Amino acid sequence: MSESFISVGALGDGFAADANILEPTRDLDGSSFDLELDGARTTLSLADGVARFSGAVETPGIPARVTSVRSGVYLIDGVVEAAGVTTSTTAVLDTDAGLVTVVEGALPSDAVRAESAYARVQRGEEPTGVTARVRHGRVAGSTAPLHAPTTELVGLRTRYTYSPNEAYEHVYLTPDLYTWHCLQGVEKGLADTDRCHHVGLRDRLTLFVWREKIVPTLGLILVDLERMKTDGKIFGNDGFDTTSFVNFPVGARAEILNTTDHADAGAQVRA
Repeated sequence: MSESFISVGALGDGFAADANILEPTRDLDGSSFDLELDGARTTLSLADGVARFSGAVETPGIPARVTSVRSGVYLIDGVVEAAGVTTSTTAVLDTDAGLVTVVEGALPSDAVRAESAYARVQRGEEPTGVTARVRHGRVAGSTAPLHAPTTELVGLRTRYTYSPNEAYEHVYLTPDLYTWHCLQGVEKGLADTDRCHHVGLRDRLTLFVWREKIVPTLGLILVDLERMKTDGKIFGNDGFDTTSFVNFPVGARAEILNTTDHADAGAQVRA
């Protein structure tokens, strides 16, 4: 059993062996998509393993891992380093519906890390200093409804087997909070409750993003309840510092352990 929290780099080392991750796909290599994202126009192009957003704001080329957990849905993930700032940038592109969601995440500065969660919540801020900006848009010409928040996972207790050595359970409490618990692996015995975001992509397919507060971490997975499979990544610092970064792929076999429905809780309390 682990006696203390570990760095994200050490977590990545534990996840690396025999990981249940998807193989990258080159389906989109050489493709370009004109996007309308939060009212702004941009172009996403992919070539030779590099993704690039161009438009009003030009981004550097992003060495990207591209995977597909379900036909027509692609996870395009990488890290942008510009002007001394390292940012996690992930796009989820549905080429069938012509929809896209982009998640941009950043880790806290030294000053933010030095503060206690208590000091932050006294000011009305979140306990975690990890930030995530979630933007929704369409491929030009699409009229499909945008991706939107979902509660499809809320109430589930799910076990994820990431490798023969790593297994976790997630308890999805609310649209904003979930609990993780390491059953086996380098964090065995550790658990916490953290902030999260749920985005509905298709029926039984959710983009799940979480932001940890003790060791600053941004995690992101696609949860496919048809295949009972996940695919995504974890982004953080290699050590307990703000200067080195890791962004490693994760994927798991999923099992639903049980489901809790609190829909009638209010009526029971009032009774």
